[in-house]
Amino acid sequence: MCDSNSKRPGLIRYLGLLVFCILVPGVALEAQPPGGVRLKDLARLATETDNAVVGYGIITGLAGTGDTARNTATLQSVRNMLLRFGVNVPADKVRTRNAAAVMVTATLPAYAQRGDKLDVNVTSLGDARSLVGGTLMLTPLAMADSDIYAFAQGPVSVGGFSYDLNGNLIQKNHPTAAYITSGATVDRSVQTVIIDASRSILYKLHEPDFETANRIVQSLTALLGEGQVKALDAARVQVSVPAAQAVDIVPFLTRVEGVEVVPDTPARVVVNERTGTVVSGGNVVISPITITHGNLNVAISTEFFVSQPLIVGSAVVDSDLSGIGTQVVPETTVEVTEELPLSVALPPGSKVADLVTALNKVKATSRDIITILQGIKRAGALHAELVIQ
Repeated sequence: MCDSNSKRPGLIRYLGLLVFCILVPGVALEAQPPGGVRLKDLARLATETDNAVVGYGIITGLAGTGDTARNTATLQSVRNMLLRFGVNVPADKVRTRNAAAVMVTATLPAYAQRGDKLDVNVTSLGDARSLVGGTLMLTPLAMADSDIYAFAQGPVSVGGFSYDLNGNLIQKNHPTAAYITSGATVDRSVQTVIIDASRSILYKLHEPDFETANRIVQSLTALLGEGQVKALDAARVQVSVPAAQAVDIVPFLTRVEGVEVVPDTPARVVVNERTGTVVSGGNVVISPITITHGNLNVAISTEFFVSQPLIVGSAVVDSDLSGIGTQVVPETTVEVTEELPLSVALPPGSKVADLVTALNKVKATSRDIITILQGIKRAGALHAELVIQ
């Protein structure tokens, strides 16, 4: 047994270490790496692809704003639709002013199952003036392989209008394009393959980058073990699935996609000239450079004056008045205004944020900042990709 006195040296050493850690923050609080991003936010399964479906349909119920008789396709489509219901109308008796031929498009997502609802876009194919108030008749939607995967039907929603009376036209947006929320129903499920024949899954990075792909491999290797993860290139990472996990793949994918990775951000500066917006990554470095920027404004204005001789209309008869008359005399004024130049010196290791802050202090405009960034890029001092929108 040990008495209380024998425990005091250890307790004193512990308290002394605690006090030292509190007094020296550099020892107690080490710099933590930046927060990671989940793998599911950086990449997706390569087999998770959306599919486009399209169909040809007829909209009815229009108030005389549909296709005219010049559209043979609309006449034939209306006649064929009536024949399906046992109504035989001669082609020359068909009127289509209340109907319009349209194209219907939708996006079929991965894992779509029978009975799911899809939003569809409807666009006029003929010379209809407006689709307001129309209803889309049952329209099959097929993929590129001509297999039907969904059916669309329902009243259309048009985000515009068009009214024409006595040659006066009032129009807003595009009345010949419409939208149907949940207007299509999936009739055939989409089969999405997750694991291939070699019992592996493939992830596709949203932003291909070799450094990010390598970091993903390192993070997944720490979770799954050596030899289970391999980067094929800057955009694809292959993960081998253990035989025991292949039977129930969902928990395995949950663990894998929950792994946090610190992505490598490319050096890029995005400039929008219309709005004056400058967006820069945190790792964009500018070499030592001195910037001098000034504006020279030249304004030229011309005013015209009328010169009216006093001799015109006088009673002098013997005088020679030929060549005398009213004249228009221009008077031009030139004004030159030179603003004081902006001068900024950047030390080594400066970032774009430091440059923008310095320019804002000297009250530089957004257009001046964009012009200066373009000049720095041409001078080779901006070590980043400059994207101008």
